[in-house]
Amino acid sequence: MSWRMRIVHTTGYNYETPVTRSYNEARLSPRSEPRQNVILNRVESVPATRSYRYTDYWGTQVTAFDLHAPHTELEVAGLSVVETDPSVRPDERVTWSDLATDRILDWFNESLLNTNYVPKNAELISIARGLKKGLRPDEAVEAISQWVHSEMSYVPGTTGVHTSAVEAWEERKGVCQDYAHLTLLMLRGIGVPCRYVSGYLYPRSDSNIGETVSGESHAWIEAWTGGWWGYDPTNATDVSEQHVAVGAGRDYKDVPPLRGIYIGGKSKALDVVVDITRLA
Repeated sequence: MSWRMRIVHTTGYNYETPVTRSYNEARLSPRSEPRQNVILNRVESVPATRSYRYTDYWGTQVTAFDLHAPHTELEVAGLSVVETDPSVRPDERVTWSDLATDRILDWFNESLLNTNYVPKNAELISIARGLKKGLRPDEAVEAISQWVHSEMSYVPGTTGVHTSAVEAWEERKGVCQDYAHLTLLMLRGIGVPCRYVSGYLYPRSDSNIGETVSGESHAWIEAWTGGWWGYDPTNATDVSEQHVAVGAGRDYKDVPPLRGIYIGGKSKALDVVVDITRLA
């Protein structure tokens, strides 16, 4: 079943003293992909400035802008209207032997690498190897994602944007970013190409048309088992029409919603609001 949603993502900054210059990148534009059709997207800032768009190395659309007039506040807003379908698992299901071929290892090299967020960990890889026994690669993706869901507790505030998968595992607590990183660590450890996906989640499946809810930025994973498909370990479910994908990469570092540098006063406040309306 297809959905149509409007997403308004607003981020506000306040500074103790005027900022004289700032250079910014916003990744707030949903992806155009087989399960997702972007009808409308714009990214604006207050103070207003000229911006330009480009597609980064990972295929995420970036809106870049800079400000050269002194300002004590900055607001960045992304408005999108998107039609979505559920993620579909590929009909062609590769075997473990297929994933171990030189062609696949070379083709998906970057989706198999360890990073600071997704480091190698012998204990977790051993658990992943046990979970995959007797399963096809696509079945192992689901089994490992569900294991992460069952072993972790969703507790906001216990981790931060710089927390690695291993650090979150040591606490057994975290948020969607940590669930995704932990799942990636285990899947890469057994040779399944996979990537981190950032976006939004409409939190209710029983919504009424026209109803606006307080949504949230969200993260999940996509695995390649003959084709790319998405699974949400935080909620232990396949990616559905309630998910809107924005960026994909090796880990969170490749897809932050906002990134920038500035010259001026220390930032003293950050306010983020995500409103999602189901239109159809």
